[in-house]
Amino acid sequence: MLTLLKLLKDGRFHSGQALGMALGISRSAIWKQLQHLEAELGLSIHKVRGRGYQLAAPLTLLDPGEITARAYSCDWPILAFDSIDSTNAEALRAIERGQAAPFLVLAERQTSGRGRRGRKWVSPFAENIYYSLVLRIDGGMRQLEGLSLVVGLAVMQALREFGISGVGLKWPNDVLVGQKKIAGILLELVGDPADVCHVVIGVGINVNMQMTDEVDQQWTSMRLELGEAIDRNHLVATLGLMLQTYLGRHQVGGFSAIQAEWEQNHLWQGRAVSLIAGVSQIDGEVLGIDGQGALRLKVDGVEKVFNGGELSLRLRDDS
Repeated sequence: MLTLLKLLKDGRFHSGQALGMALGISRSAIWKQLQHLEAELGLSIHKVRGRGYQLAAPLTLLDPGEITARAYSCDWPILAFDSIDSTNAEALRAIERGQAAPFLVLAERQTSGRGRRGRKWVSPFAENIYYSLVLRIDGGMRQLEGLSLVVGLAVMQALREFGISGVGLKWPNDVLVGQKKIAGILLELVGDPADVCHVVIGVGINVNMQMTDEVDQQWTSMRLELGEAIDRNHLVATLGLMLQTYLGRHQVGGFSAIQAEWEQNHLWQGRAVSLIAGVSQIDGEVLGIDGQGALRLKVDGVEKVFNGGELSLRLRDDS
């Protein structure tokens, strides 16, 4: 079925006869595969008598060779999938199989994409970036301090390279344009952080998505912000180079070397917020972050520090 899609990706008309000859199947089998493509992948395919079949818009698929050529200094092996449950889940399975880190997992779509706190990450086919980079950490807890925030900076800078000047950060793992989410980060750790462990750096970026009914919060995409389609291979390469730069800085100087830059790009710095932890809520004012990436809040005139994967930060109505 995806072989057929690759024949149609140029956005031109192709006759059923030509497609059938290319794939060695009947025209009726082509018709059935086209129906599956529309139903399973949400693609729009035009059918015109006498001309054949045409995708509603040309499609650019992920190309590991092109990505590597654009980001030649990032020599990470790339595991690329047409469809997978989740790139983070596949990364964890690859670690179990003994795949040597670092390596990168990409997918055209995810059937069970995951965000923080168990949320679904909407993952339409060939529209966005679903990206998981696996690193090996050898006995260096310091290398994990503030790591998700470091990744956020790299994602933000990659988006700015494409012209999205209004992009900024929200503690701990969101990348926003104004109040709208454009990217998110999910880190997962396996092994012993005090000895040898692996960290999976999951990044989801809304790239060419223009509509969906499945997201339960304000969102935007690079295409909506810029008014044009984005080359996802170029974006993956740019993100790799940014991650290489920021992870290198973090490894040498620790998070404290990057702390000030992160605070400068925190969209909610100095704002009145509510910190949600389960059923409890703490109201305060954002002071910044500490040297480990924990959130500093002024609560009833007293500075308090908060950290943890299950915390959620929201702007107060009066902010």
